[in-house]
Amino acid sequence: MDRINKLLAHAGVASRRAVDALILEGRVTVNGTVIRELGVKIDPVCDAVKVDGRRVHLDATSKIYLMMNKPDGVVTTLEDPEGRATVRDLLRGIRGRVFPVGRLDYHSEGLLFLTNDGAWAQELMHPTRHVPKAYRVRVRGTPTDRTLERLATGIRLEGRRTGPAEFRLARSGPNSWLDVTLYEGRKNQIRRMLQAVGHPVSKLRRVSIGGVRLGDLPSGRYRHLAEDELKRLRAALSGKRKKP
Repeated sequence: MDRINKLLAHAGVASRRAVDALILEGRVTVNGTVIRELGVKIDPVCDAVKVDGRRVHLDATSKIYLMMNKPDGVVTTLEDPEGRATVRDLLRGIRGRVFPVGRLDYHSEGLLFLTNDGAWAQELMHPTRHVPKAYRVRVRGTPTDRTLERLATGIRLEGRRTGPAEFRLARSGPNSWLDVTLYEGRKNQIRRMLQAVGHPVSKLRRVSIGGVRLGDLPSGRYRHLAEDELKRLRAALSGKRKKP
């Protein structure tokens, strides 16, 4: 017997937090009965569990770890009430359910991990892990050295100061390119930071997470993570990889 939210996360339905939301919304049934309590314990072998009417096999052990080059104009979810394209539409050929690790907003593109390993996803997203995420960003105008230093040391967003980051000018001009590395993950953080200092973002592409680079993977395509990439991410989670 184990807690249903833990079992569903490990089965790859979604991250632990998202699974909790599914339960509270009444979208999970056990043996035909809707449950709304996160602490309910079930037998993963004997009990029939469904999410949105679909049976979930809780004894699945095969773990899937993917990287995707998310295009602009695709939602980082498995379904969208507005009918927009989602990352699920790009996952042809994958057996079993996987879900996105974290998010890239609708108009952002680049590296995105997907998995059915809820514990692994939770570790990567946990704010205390400070896993580095690198981006190439195009902005209006050319930020000064002083502005880049302000961004790197932290500015206040909605009453809370951002953590240390890296902002480097890669190419100047009317539309400049910046190399940005974050160690935290607030919603739309880079766009909001640069908007706050007068340099709105016109293009944002994530190029690496935890030292694992997107490389030349074509837009809209995915591939399985290699073993050495998984090791690199485990090292980042354990704190063995220093900040660049």
